[in-house]
Amino acid sequence: MAKAFASQGDLADKETSFTEIGPGLYAFTAEGDPNSGVIIGDDSVMVIEAQATPRLARKVVDCIRGVTDKPITHLALTHYHAVRVLGASAFEAPQVLMSEPARAMVVERGQEDWDSEFARFPRLFQGHEEIPGLTWPTTTFKGRMSVYLGQRRVDLMQLGRAHTAGDMVIYVPDANVMFTGDIVEYHSACYCGDGHFHDWPGTLDAIRRWNVDAIAPGRGDALVGVEMVNAALDNTGDFVTSTYRSVASVALRGGSLKEAMAACREVCDPKFSDYAIYEHCLPFNVARAYDEARDIDTPRIWTAERDAEMWAALQG
Repeated sequence: MAKAFASQGDLADKETSFTEIGPGLYAFTAEGDPNSGVIIGDDSVMVIEAQATPRLARKVVDCIRGVTDKPITHLALTHYHAVRVLGASAFEAPQVLMSEPARAMVVERGQEDWDSEFARFPRLFQGHEEIPGLTWPTTTFKGRMSVYLGQRRVDLMQLGRAHTAGDMVIYVPDANVMFTGDIVEYHSACYCGDGHFHDWPGTLDAIRRWNVDAIAPGRGDALVGVEMVNAALDNTGDFVTSTYRSVASVALRGGSLKEAMAACREVCDPKFSDYAIYEHCLPFNVARAYDEARDIDTPRIWTAERDAEMWAALQG
């Protein structure tokens, strides 16, 4: 029997959690599915990450309404991926925030990414008929900006390329808590198909220098306490470097993509095969690492057609 592509065979519902990680700060997690974050200010709420569909986004809204009736005024999107942004309409937030590079990626590859991820994640896109279209920010920034929810300041920062070229983190200084998006994961595989392997470790180091007390990662459990935060930073760094080095050793000697996959498995399977979405991410990670080792700095756009071609090459 042919192996199912990506997460096409992952149809079981996930149990969600809503964990307080600081005063008025919450992480919505779902056993390795995309996380969301919540910041409750004096008079309003900021949500981080919109989920894949309005149906999934309403689960986050229900959790928010269990702790506050303040209006949701801001939606911050750490990057452009469809599973993170297409549920935006359910929040009805008047302000949608992205970095400038992230918006540029919506222009360049937003529809292609939607089409590609739709085929990869059938469970996450249940109820896709409600999605009104691509999600566009109302406000963009480059480098750093601050938003005030009453007196509560929220800092949006670009600390470097990692999961994508447009990644941002959200930092709440009064609580010393950070929302990192998919730059940091916890017992979940990093998706590196649009990533920048050479830059990612340095971006993790930049996060580490903030010495935060808690992190809401992109996937996996909320990270509360310095020990858990540092363990997740270490594990994420190990995942990224182990993937890249094993693949690059093959690519730089002219080996095939399939040979690179075997080399990556030899190194990574013993350490990471039990991580959430590991099998889903692996072929995309190998393909991107193979390209970057050959000096292709800008990730090539994934389309449904390219997905299928890559998968066939690895199975042949």
